[in-house]
This record gives sequence, C-alpha cells and structure tokens, in this order.
Amino acid sequence: MNTPFQNHPLRVRRSLLSVPASNARALEKSKTLACDGVIFDLEDSVAPEKKAEARAALKRHFSTLDRTCGREHIVRVNPLSEDDGAADLEAVLECAPDAVLLPKVCEPQDVLAVADWLSEQGADDGPRLWAMIETPAAILNIAAIAEVGRTSGSGLDCLVIGLNDLRLATGIADMPGRPYLVPLLMQAIVAARASGLDIIDSVHNDFADLEAFAAECEQGRQMGFDGKMLIHPAQIDGANRAFGVPAAAAAAARAIVAAFALPESAGKGALNLDGRMVERLHLAQAQRLLAKADLIADKEKSP
Repeated sequence: MNTPFQNHPLRVRRSLLSVPASNARALEKSKTLACDGVIFDLEDSVAPEKKAEARAALKRHFSTLDRTCGREHIVRVNPLSEDDGAADLEAVLECAPDAVLLPKVCEPQDVLAVADWLSEQGADDGPRLWAMIETPAAILNIAAIAEVGRTSGSGLDCLVIGLNDLRLATGIADMPGRPYLVPLLMQAIVAARASGLDIIDSVHNDFADLEAFAAECEQGRQMGFDGKMLIHPAQIDGANRAFGVPAAAAAAARAIVAAFALPESAGKGALNLDGRMVERLHLAQAQRLLAKADLIADKEKSP
C-alpha cells in the first residue's frame, strides 16, 4: 500500500496534561485548562500508600466532569500484573474515561490482555487504549505493538512516548536535541503511522524553561508527533501552537483542494500548482489538515 493505514477517526491531541489523581487542587484546575486532553495519573506520580485514596478521588472527580467540553479524559493505570492495576481497571469501569493509558507496555499481549479484560466486563465499546512506550522491550517490539491497533476490537489508537523510564533503562543521556534518542523515536513514529495510530511525544521535565520546551515541541512536530505529554499548565499554550495548524499551512492546503476541484482537473492524478507538482496524495493530506484545523477551531470556540 502507498497510503497510510487508517482505522481511527481524526482527533486533536496537541496537548495532553498529566495530573496526579491524588492532587485534589490539580484535578479541579484541570477542568478549566485549554489542553486537548487530561491524563489522570494513578501510576508513577502517586505514592504506593496513596493509590486507593487516589482512585476514590478520581471517581469523585469524574462524577462532576462535563463530558461535552471537547477535552479527552484519559486514566493512566498501574500495570495489570499488580494488585493496583486490577483495582484501577475496576475504577475505570465506574469512571468511563475516553481512554486508558497502559504503562510500560513491552509486547502486544500487554495491550490485548486489557482489551480482553474489558470485553469480559461487557465494556467492548468502553474506553480506547493508549500504550506507554517507555522500555527497551517496547522499542524492540514497537511494530508488533502498533499492529494491535489494526484490529478494531483491540481499542488501541494512540502511543505515548515515556523517555524518563527509557533513559533510565538504557543509560541514554538527557541532552538538548535528544540526539541519541531520535533513532528510537523515529522507529515509534513509523510504526504508529503504519498502523494508523496517533503518537504523542514525551514530557519535557524542565517546565520552567519554556524556550527549551518550545524547541523540543518544534522538533517533535517536525518528526511527525501529533502532540506532547505535559507536566505543567504553563506548557499548554506552547504545545497548542507547535502542534496546531499554522495559517500559512491552512492556506496552502486550501489552494491544493481548490486546484483539484477545478473542472479541468477532473481525472488528473497530478497538477502543476504555482510551479510545484501536487498529487492526489497531497490532496488527501490537505483535506486531513483542514479537517484538523476545523476541529481546533470548534474546540477553541467552546466555552
């Protein structure tokens, strides 16, 4: 096939803010923020002795959420192999988030086991599944993990890169520009695209350095990521700008669509547009970009 596999609807995921489920103030504030999604974390940011308390807080929070706000709500659970993982999934059934983020996915079975569990609970049409790619095994198995998303029943539609764990496991240095990580990130991006999945870039730990954050967002956009996982509200605007649709790009896309809509373009596979050859694959790309721009505009009009 010359065209990317597509099995999931277009969604805007420029900015995904991670919020500890144990932090009541952060939970409440997340209702008012301009991020495209909130990841309610029950895993790394919650101390072991606070897990049960965090689940209870999350259930209370979801009972007050406005599900029409246009923001995706995602719950990051603990591994299913742990007692807290099973308890987290029980809480997920009650909360009914848009998606469940699975930590430390190493192989396809890590996703399929949760999909099977949800099916057994009668939640076949329940939350979608997202996979954290944060281990050496995940990078080695990335194509097989992403291919799970080709099966509609799996629910997998997004990968999220976790570089803190990956750096720790591999010893790769945390350097500006992420030079030694780029080959691994590109493997994940290609695997995601081959199976029609979205893919979200890792957090930038220094939330006070917005200039460095902006540079990393731009790098991520150029590499092909759909958005970025965030750890602080101050990062939301920068991510929304970087992974949005610039006016110039939208104008170029509209010109391509208009050129192919001309009567004389009927049946043509390629056109000369201002000295540049554009093909029907560019038309499909332009239409998708404009659809994304429309989704962003609708989101920004919402109260």
